[in-house]
Amino acid sequence: MSSKPFRFKEFTVKQDQCAMKIGTDGVLLGAWAPISNRPNSILDIGTGTGLIALMLAQRSEAEQIDAIELEPAAFEQALENFESSYWGDRLYCYHTSLQEFAAEIEDTYDLIISNPPYFLPNPQADEKRSLARHHGHLSYEELVICSAKLLSKTGSCSFILPFQEEAQFLGYAEQSGLFPQKITRVRGHAESPVKRSLIELKFGEQICTTDELILEIERNTYSPAFRDLVKDFYLKL
Repeated sequence: MSSKPFRFKEFTVKQDQCAMKIGTDGVLLGAWAPISNRPNSILDIGTGTGLIALMLAQRSEAEQIDAIELEPAAFEQALENFESSYWGDRLYCYHTSLQEFAAEIEDTYDLIISNPPYFLPNPQADEKRSLARHHGHLSYEELVICSAKLLSKTGSCSFILPFQEEAQFLGYAEQSGLFPQKITRVRGHAESPVKRSLIELKFGEQICTTDELILEIERNTYSPAFRDLVKDFYLKL
């Protein structure tokens, strides 16, 4: 993966100090996460480069956009990316784990968003990259419990997960009183299996709308739906 800065239409993300580089998952979530409730406070869990927080700063008028990051180099890089953006006065990053943050913070957020780690630990992998990618430091159950504690009663939280983890994740969410409001399942192309699930959760049972998003109509040719979703961010769209 390239360590060069990734330039979007309204901001640039430096990523040379981060184990996990800019990827489609983060861009998908940052562009897809519903903001119809006009959130005034947003929390990005495991911000990495700060990409998703920056995308939400561009999309919303939220006055407070907080992010948390455990890996030291990624934390410093997120701070740098926040400070160099147009929205530096609205963005702040905490160097802490979600568990510690949830235990100490009494405030709640109107929107919580996370592209959580989901790969199992690999003892042969680079330590920083392994920390960024696997859930040995943060299980899905802990993610949901902490999110429920930090979410305002009328707020929502949005996640992107491997499709095969969707049912288990929703089970954890229900135990914390969170239920799906919207689910978008993502395919690479029309004939490929579902790869990811974009999930919006809220407190209380409700009717859940589901749909699909196909990323490419052929190799290196984005689908109209994906182009429309990310057109405000990618330079060449």
